[in-house]
Amino acid sequence: MRSGKPPYIFAVFVLSGLSALLLLFLGQPPPVSKQTPPPRLPQLPQLRESDFLRRVCGALARGQKTFVWGNHLRTPLERAASCQDYVSGSHYVTRSVTAEEATFPLAYIFTLHKELATFERLFRAVYAPHNVYCIHVDEKVPARYKQEVEKMLECFPNAFLVSKAEPVVYAGISRLQADLNCMKDLLRSTTRWKYVLNMCGQDFPLKTNKEIVQHLKKFKGKNLTPGVLPPPPITLRTKFVYKEHIGKKASYMKRTEILKPPPPHNLTIYFGSAYIALTRPFVEFLFNDSRAIDLLQWSKDTYSPDEHFWVTLNRIP
Repeated sequence: MRSGKPPYIFAVFVLSGLSALLLLFLGQPPPVSKQTPPPRLPQLPQLRESDFLRRVCGALARGQKTFVWGNHLRTPLERAASCQDYVSGSHYVTRSVTAEEATFPLAYIFTLHKELATFERLFRAVYAPHNVYCIHVDEKVPARYKQEVEKMLECFPNAFLVSKAEPVVYAGISRLQADLNCMKDLLRSTTRWKYVLNMCGQDFPLKTNKEIVQHLKKFKGKNLTPGVLPPPPITLRTKFVYKEHIGKKASYMKRTEILKPPPPHNLTIYFGSAYIALTRPFVEFLFNDSRAIDLLQWSKDTYSPDEHFWVTLNRIP
């Protein structure tokens, strides 16, 4: 008996049925054995940061293509079984590389308040066993952060936390005082360092220790604290009295309308960088000369005193 429906309608039904069967068959997930757990996403290899960087940098040096997915840079201290494992696994320099460096030790000051992993990379880059390092951790940071820094420094006999930490306010006297506190501790160190350099925890060196030493030697015992006479907008920093404000959410400097007296000892105030390289005799001068002591006292209610303190004293004839 012939159907009254056109033949193409029958073909559509057949194709639709086959499509449905295929969807049912292909759409079913593969059976999972009770004994076999479902597959997991592949985990990143637990490489030390130095091993990973050596692999990637080696490929780039050979002109090969390489691809990095995700953050492979890790801080391995918490995974290290001991200080020896951490120091060797992270490839710290453990002996003086050249006699020139060994006979020209440096002192470093680091002021920290965040990003421990960033500081660790900075510290590893500038570390040498014949140098000495003072680390100032902002008094306001959580206790756990300070404990992590202490744990790291336990692995290095020539690195230590400052004996007196300050609650640092940006552009306040506390920032300058943090450096001075470290300098006082560094003068007590048995290492007879030639220069002291101050850095923040987010800095990173562009030169090796040897290159830094060779550069400093060219100055033949002079300080590196460049500066100029302050332009008009900057003179307001020492014209009015400023006060540090430390709040729960923010800390800042607040200007008052009180005028400051002239600088002590008829000193001319200069404006320069807060980051410097100072000789040991100059650091001793900071704590013993009345001009330095009085300028520090006068600077306590100025704005960003670390940008005029070093350079002003360095310009004394």
